[in-house]
Amino acid sequence: MSPSVTQVQIESHVFPPTVKPPGTVKSFFLGGAGERGLEIQGKFIKFTAIGVYLEDSAIPSLAVKWKGKSAEELTESVEFFRDIVSGPFEKFTQVTMILPLTGQQYSEKVTENCVAYWKAVGTYTDAEAKAIEKFIEVFKDETFPPGGSILFTQSPLGSLTIAFSKDSSLPETGTVVIENKQLSEAVLESIIGKHGVSPAAKKSLAARVSELLKEKPEA
Repeated sequence: MSPSVTQVQIESHVFPPTVKPPGTVKSFFLGGAGERGLEIQGKFIKFTAIGVYLEDSAIPSLAVKWKGKSAEELTESVEFFRDIVSGPFEKFTQVTMILPLTGQQYSEKVTENCVAYWKAVGTYTDAEAKAIEKFIEVFKDETFPPGGSILFTQSPLGSLTIAFSKDSSLPETGTVVIENKQLSEAVLESIIGKHGVSPAAKKSLAARVSELLKEKPEA
């Protein structure tokens, strides 16, 4: 039974409470959602709306360490978001465009950050280089109009299913599956990790998960 959660609306896009992502047979609940934007000439411009969905087993898994913590404590905790990224449950991330974007712009930004991080920690190998090549290739000819989405289904075993949608519907299958645990985790890490691009999504996740942990009965 999925935890009882509400939808979240960002600009004109609504993230429903539950979805069935491409590449999995399960339904996931909306962990949190927020925009990604930048301050440009004194004005905050929103580029994308990001929804992070979690498999139901995420709540009992996270409860072990995080039950009883406030939304503020979770928002401030790098380790909490790390436990979501690397936890033993599936995750689904939907990145919906508020402003148009090309696939090339998106993939270059994501991969640049990943490679810089892996090189810094000494975990960049041939396997990662090949996964990055594949990632860039799948985005190469894509363009995303406002309302279009990039969809990532992340398995704890290390596979990353990538799909695209031009509207609010979700395809049943992915466009490509990349088998690389570091890349799979890096996509979500780039959004909600220590230097994540969406502080709003982090805050939303922390607040909503904190409430769900309160409701969870003791195991």
